Amino acid sequence: MRKKRKLFSGKHSGKRHTSRSDRQPVRQDKSLERDVLTYIYRSEQAVSPADIVDELELDHGMHIELTALLTDLVEKKILNLTSKKRFSLGKLNNMATGVLELHPRGFGFVTRLSVRAGGSIYARDPSVEASHMATARHGDTVLVRIYKVRQDGRPEAEVISVLERGSDRLAGFVSFEHNKVRVNPEDPRFPFAVYLDGSIPEGLQEGYAVIVDLVDVVDETGNVRGRLIEVLGDPDSIDVQMSLVIEKFKLLHTFSEQALQEAAQLPEEITETKDREDLREILHVTIDGETAKDFDDAVAVLKTKRGYRLYVSIADVSHFVKPGSALDKDAYERGTSIYFPGRVIPMLPEKISNNLCSLIPEQDRLAFTAILDFDRQGNTTGKRFIKSIIRSHKRFTYTTVRQILIDNNPEVRREHKIFLTPLKWASELTVILQKLRKDRGAIGFTLPEPEIGLDDSGRIHSIGRAERNFAHQVVEQFMLSANEAVAETFTEHSVNALYRIHERPDPIKVEEFTGFAQTLGLNIPKHRQDPDWFGQILDMVKDSPKEYVINNLLLRTMQQARYDARNVGHFGLAATDYTHFTSPIRRYPDLLVHRALYNFISKSEKKKEKIKAEELKVIGPFLSGRERLAVSAEREMNDRLKVRYMQDKVGESFDAVISGVSSFAFFVELLELFISGAVVIGELRDDYYNYDQKHHRLVGERSSKVYRIGDLVRVTLLEVDLRRSRINFTLAKE
Repeated sequence: MRKKRKLFSGKHSGKRHTSRSDRQPVRQDKSLERDVLTYIYRSEQAVSPADIVDELELDHGMHIELTALLTDLVEKKILNLTSKKRFSLGKLNNMATGVLELHPRGFGFVTRLSVRAGGSIYARDPSVEASHMATARHGDTVLVRIYKVRQDGRPEAEVISVLERGSDRLAGFVSFEHNKVRVNPEDPRFPFAVYLDGSIPEGLQEGYAVIVDLVDVVDETGNVRGRLIEVLGDPDSIDVQMSLVIEKFKLLHTFSEQALQEAAQLPEEITETKDREDLREILHVTIDGETAKDFDDAVAVLKTKRGYRLYVSIADVSHFVKPGSALDKDAYERGTSIYFPGRVIPMLPEKISNNLCSLIPEQDRLAFTAILDFDRQGNTTGKRFIKSIIRSHKRFTYTTVRQILIDNNPEVRREHKIFLTPLKWASELTVILQKLRKDRGAIGFTLPEPEIGLDDSGRIHSIGRAERNFAHQVVEQFMLSANEAVAETFTEHSVNALYRIHERPDPIKVEEFTGFAQTLGLNIPKHRQDPDWFGQILDMVKDSPKEYVINNLLLRTMQQARYDARNVGHFGLAATDYTHFTSPIRRYPDLLVHRALYNFISKSEKKKEKIKAEELKVIGPFLSGRERLAVSAEREMNDRLKVRYMQDKVGESFDAVISGVSSFAFFVELLELFISGAVVIGELRDDYYNYDQKHHRLVGERSSKVYRIGDLVRVTLLEVDLRRSRINFTLAKE
């Protein structure tokens, strides 16, 4: 049994205190107040003092403190005293629950805020000062009380109690301290050290990455005790970094035993059925990167009298992954595959993703095919969707297709003679579709992406610009066409399904961008809330030094695309109807779209897979959240590898573009390596620089020299902070 509290001894006089002014000063126990408020908040009905005593297991010596506390809380209207001498939440309780997001500097914010019915609604996440954290840690679900709302609308709160720990485990790095083993958390949002209890394995080295289980006992120094769960190893290894990212983002990376058993029992033989059309004679090909291991989409183009016929055949994942199965549950919880350089956390087991649903050349495979007819202007004249059996006749890489279509490499063309005419038709259709989409206003952002190369030991050895050529555009245009055609079908026939929506940009952000762009000397046309306006601006800076920065800043004005049962169109693509149909092997929304489409086209009376609109209202936000988590994890992994790539390059100089300016530094992006870092103002030793916030620039006080976003500079690597993934530069000497 929990030990009862006892703060003071002595008897309660029984005298009623009529006001705060005539009461004797009573020592208040803050932890008692927190416990009382937590209990009453959680209670569904009003509680008596006796209920509180029983719940908190208070001894008689605390009755006077409890009485004084309850009286005080009632006077402040935090609690309400009912006619039956019971206590409930008062109208000024200002309490809410949420998840604590801690900042490395000690303060934090409470996200995903939830208030009781009738409680105040806050436009911004409450902030929590370090002194008001109580025992809460990053990621905990907490009960807070908002005690103030600042002029800017930001509420300020104090933590009342921890309702649920975010996690009892964390990753960190080993250091040896006298006879103790200390683990410094990798995530700076955990501002304490963990000292290990129990046996320590031989071979544990200084600096090794480990995972520990927190005992949740804090010693007098503010540190925590813990137990060693797993030794990950040398943090310079990509596999160790991958494990650290998995731990940080709590990524699901192992399949349930039931899911693995279901996958193992799936037959590998492909059988013909009446509900499938035989498309094996159609000259399907796959076009992917050199290192691709799974091929989930194949295409074929025929030229017709009136235009073109396009086949987009997608691996039929829905045939193998049934609703309600263990495979389906695991896939839904993940939501998406997550891709790291040279590594992947797949949404489905390898037998499905790399075998049964991989369109391997010269192998019969089950597919879901969109057959789309276009006239010579690229307008859709017909669309049909079928379950099919196909055979990929060739595995092309983007490079090979470029050599055939753009370079006209005679040797490569001779080697692929049978495919030259179909690829020529594909090229013609791609150009037509590109023009059609551009004319209707689709926004063509041009942000280069890095390609990270790894050696055999899993360490990063190179970073370069990922090639993007016409072959990429062929695949992209055909996938867009299939996605739009499926979404149009859903809209035309009022099918309950998930759309991929992209709402209009925030007008305030667009206005801020316009003002900034004008400071760069750009003659921005009057803003219109249509995609074509954004396209005009991108055309203005194309192939100029400002292109990268403007693309980035303009992209930040956009809202995030997401999944929703409501169809509000896709702003960036200037499409009235859009969904994700083309990659069910790595995106769960696509799997749902396949099921919804098959349910629509099926002539069977048994429509068991139909999802209700109310269910989609829950599914859409959940899967959008899983997608955002995956993007964050992938970005984090790339940043970690980039920092490690730079650690032995201190003193080297690089060409860069200024991507941001603040009062203490300007930020740069290396042109060839796509690596970001900062040049702090203290490193600008030739002058004293003032921050011109209105024009987003730094101006020298004596020289009037200016550093602004979009300027090209030469920088020298000054230092690399591996733990915080930070890179600092200084200006290179001329």
